[in-house]
Amino acid sequence: MSWDPRAPIAAKREGHEVPPGDIERLISTYHSGALGDGPMAAFLMACVLRGMSAEETAAMTRAFVGSGARVELGDVGRRVVDKHSTGGVGDAVSLVFAPLVASLELACVKISGRALGHTGGTIDKLEAIPGFRVDRSIDAIRRQAREVGCVIASQTEELVPADGMVYALRDATATVPSIPLIAASVMAKKLAVDADLILLDVKAGSGAFMADVQQARALADACLAIASAAGRRALAAITDMSQPLGVTIGNALEIGEVVGVLAGRTRGRLRDAAVTLAARALGSLTPELETVARERAADALEDGSALEAFRRFVRAQGGDERVADDPEATLPRAPVRLPVHVPDSGWVSAADAAGIGRAASVLGAGRHRKDAPIDPAVGIVLTAKVGDRLERGEMIGEIHARTDDAATSARTTVLGPLRLDEAEVEAPPLFHAWVGTER
Repeated sequence: MSWDPRAPIAAKREGHEVPPGDIERLISTYHSGALGDGPMAAFLMACVLRGMSAEETAAMTRAFVGSGARVELGDVGRRVVDKHSTGGVGDAVSLVFAPLVASLELACVKISGRALGHTGGTIDKLEAIPGFRVDRSIDAIRRQAREVGCVIASQTEELVPADGMVYALRDATATVPSIPLIAASVMAKKLAVDADLILLDVKAGSGAFMADVQQARALADACLAIASAAGRRALAAITDMSQPLGVTIGNALEIGEVVGVLAGRTRGRLRDAAVTLAARALGSLTPELETVARERAADALEDGSALEAFRRFVRAQGGDERVADDPEATLPRAPVRLPVHVPDSGWVSAADAAGIGRAASVLGAGRHRKDAPIDPAVGIVLTAKVGDRLERGEMIGEIHARTDDAATSARTTVLGPLRLDEAEVEAPPLFHAWVGTER
């Protein structure tokens, strides 16, 4: 009797566990074109409503990985880390982290998809650099990892193509917000790369997929279970996304902030997050350096070696390397810049990341469909952070927009999520927890 895809769909609809072989066959049949969008959408919706076991999630991940080629990196001459962030508002950590660990004689190889939501993903931000190419062949990825120590490439038909197909369908069918489906998609891209360490940065807060620490921990646990089932070493950080991480929200603006951090000019939560994650990777992959890992990472931002690694990375992927010296002159610029002043005095007790992110998205910095265009030049600069003391009339940021009306509207929207209190407020922790084993 021939295999009937309706059987696993019905089983999941009724809340039963689907055998791993059936899940893998569903994915491979969909990838081949022999199964249409309708049955796969029904299965995905059943997964959202009924949940998935660890075994089912691991099976889906294996099917995604098996649909394409793998990036073997055993000959690059460096220990390799693959970092992933679940994303958020002003989250440019990966763009600091990758050249930073390259300057520490590790390699970072990262396969990224495009983001939905407040601003673009890592790929979109990099494409704000004139000439930068994110499409890399597997041979080019290997060569660049060996010679530069830093590669960030887009998902292609070579790598986990079934995941790309399923994600597009999830976007179209409102089945994105599912921890098992998110974990399978994230980890497929990680397992397709032969890294020595998978480092996950799982965001928690209003500006993230996971609204609170408990949800973020659940996603981290799901991802780590997949890594464990595949025999891969992985570690996850639960980090704060209740407020924007950096001081910029918008693709070109965030590249400019990244350059400032890599050049040792810019301090703040973005720098602190990147240094901590890089130090953890260095200490894990090079145990003899564990006690000095944080000092080594911080020094690389001060002595120019991290910025030089970024320059080589941009050059290797066809970008205009002058961005490392003068991002303002190299990157796209919005024609309208409108300052933002705080209307009252007080301590910042909230800077809701979701609300601020929506303001940036309305300007054109984000997308609500996976195929929608992004304006790389627009966005928001907002220096105010929870725990800061502000005085009435103080300039706390700037709107970068295409029109005066858009800038004025965004300024009003940005001030809404900012709450001031009379009493002093303590800044929230940057890292809530670490999950997983490093060795």
